[in-house]
Amino acid sequence: MGIQHNITELKSSLPPEVSLVAVSKTKPVSDLLEAYQAGQRIFGENKIQEMVSKWEQLPKDIQWHMIGHVQTNKVKYMAPFVHTIHAVDRIKLLKEIQKQAEKNERIINCLIQIRIAEEDTKFGLAASELDAMLEAAASCSHVKIKGLMGMATFTSDTDQIQTEFQKLAQLYQKNSEFEVLSMGMSGDYPIAIEAGSNMIRVGSKLFGERNY
Repeated sequence: MGIQHNITELKSSLPPEVSLVAVSKTKPVSDLLEAYQAGQRIFGENKIQEMVSKWEQLPKDIQWHMIGHVQTNKVKYMAPFVHTIHAVDRIKLLKEIQKQAEKNERIINCLIQIRIAEEDTKFGLAASELDAMLEAAASCSHVKIKGLMGMATFTSDTDQIQTEFQKLAQLYQKNSEFEVLSMGMSGDYPIAIEAGSNMIRVGSKLFGERNY
């Protein structure tokens, strides 16, 4: 089955309030165009250089989401066009996004990444650090904090995944200004939606397994 079929099928199964970020990292531009032709407009990348190259080649009504860990010194390359940065996990990065967005006379949407998984490999803030981050963001006029992002532990234990997503959802619900709760990937998005996610990041289910 092709990419267009996969996108149409997945979108038809999602509640209307859930946005789909097509995780297109490592995929060729031709795959993204196929998804675009199926009506997909939100694409997620995890390497800034790759995202810049694709942005240059693809239609300009695409929303580019940076979903990977961001190195502070690379923010400037995506600041002219990035729509949303999903993994804001330190104040130094927040300040750099503010600086580069201001230079480009843009407001960049950001999600604060909260660490909910038990694995050490996942980036993110502890829930207790969220208030300090929001306080720092309040003085950043070119950054709009839209909500939270989190990644569950990679495990077959659905109860554990559910608990982790519920934790993040509870944190999200405490702030009435938040609009986006980005959680759920190809393997666990139904559990995430059930817990309250309104943005999922799906790659392999749409494009097939990754090309390294």
